[in-house]
Amino acid sequence: MIESKNLSTFYETKCTSGQQPACDIQSEILGIESLNNNCFCISLDSDALKRELEMDPETHDLYPLILEKCPHLFAAMPVFVSRHHLDRMAAIVSAAQTVIALPAFREVVLEWAPKIAHYDAGGTQGVFLSYDFHISGKEPKLIEINTNAGGALLSAILARAQRACCPAVADMTTSSVALEALHQTFFTMFFAEWRLARGERDLRRIAIVDDNPHNQYLYPEFMLFQQLFRQHGVDAVIVDPMELQLHDGVLWHGEAQIDLVYNRLTDFTLEEPEHTVLREAYLNNAIVLTPHPRAHALYANKRNFAVLTHPERLRSLGVSEDIVQTLLSGIPRTEIVDPADAERLWSERRKLFFKPAAGFGSRAAYRGDKLTKRVWGEILAGDYIAQALVPPGERLLADHQLPQALKFDVRNFVYDGDVQFITARLYQGQTTNFRTPRGGFAPVFTDILADSEQVREAM
Repeated sequence: MIESKNLSTFYETKCTSGQQPACDIQSEILGIESLNNNCFCISLDSDALKRELEMDPETHDLYPLILEKCPHLFAAMPVFVSRHHLDRMAAIVSAAQTVIALPAFREVVLEWAPKIAHYDAGGTQGVFLSYDFHISGKEPKLIEINTNAGGALLSAILARAQRACCPAVADMTTSSVALEALHQTFFTMFFAEWRLARGERDLRRIAIVDDNPHNQYLYPEFMLFQQLFRQHGVDAVIVDPMELQLHDGVLWHGEAQIDLVYNRLTDFTLEEPEHTVLREAYLNNAIVLTPHPRAHALYANKRNFAVLTHPERLRSLGVSEDIVQTLLSGIPRTEIVDPADAERLWSERRKLFFKPAAGFGSRAAYRGDKLTKRVWGEILAGDYIAQALVPPGERLLADHQLPQALKFDVRNFVYDGDVQFITARLYQGQTTNFRTPRGGFAPVFTDILADSEQVREAM
């Protein structure tokens, strides 16, 4: 995980020595909230961002493409997150990963998974899991897990284009050395997937696959991944799944053999007709596919949260009491919507958020207080979960001398149980949308602050 430059030393010398005033959690949180409410300085260096994107000839045209197609991709200001919240998010991630690894848990959640999820993909785990949190008050809350999360490389480049906007945050920006290592970490993750499935065989070519990829909102990130793979000596192509052919046990793109597919599709079970070739290649072990349907079933099916937040169910699976308590405090209570409970759920709807169990990108997700009777009928007839409503954090921005409040969530990119990188997303409306002026991916700045007064004096 990316740390601020002086964080580790400060934490070891101050907090492990038992100096309670320096480690007072409430003071730390108040200090961070003060920054989110009062720091209006611009941290994004647009010129530096442009230089980062134009360094390689392959991505020379990426900056104008982003300005044209994705004007609200990058936020101008950072989000501040306390060390306490970072530690709590890491603990919740670890607890969830521990439970998801249990054979007893997997047996339960695979019962409601499609047949393809029972296919074991040779031990591969799936790249770029994201654990998405709302932070409101003392404890962060995990609202969902995604298996093909976007934004990691874009956010890493965004972090490289930041400047300290005032003395209070001078030590919160990420070092360039750490960010250089992050690119290596991302490539190593893909190589680890290849090694798990293919051992010592050479990895020669990766296909980055999505429907009509050139028209996808995050197409600029596909280009960055293509550049990353080629910089490490692995050829890479960006393709629509309809461009692929399977014959003689090999997946082909034109005359080129594909070894590994970086899967950015939102058809998580590969059921759509356009994905038949990719599905057959996967099931016949012609490729290494990451992430894959099994990973989605184990991590991202929102029904799973009904198990992760049910204390008796967790204990029956053999989960230790400390992990049970971490999950109960760190994930909003979730239940599968049953029409038999319609009257109760309707009466409690203002405190609930309803999501399709296999949904993505907040599509067809509804705050309970916004529900109409028509939509309620669709929820009861569909496959939905009801989750206790957790408000997102807020970041105030200066807008012609008047503060403007944007919501934010915090995304933890995870592989093999480790948090690799953290970013935030600023937005207005019900859910993240990348349509909010001055919103988009935002860097996360963090440090341990002695007290909120220190921050106020620096404003």
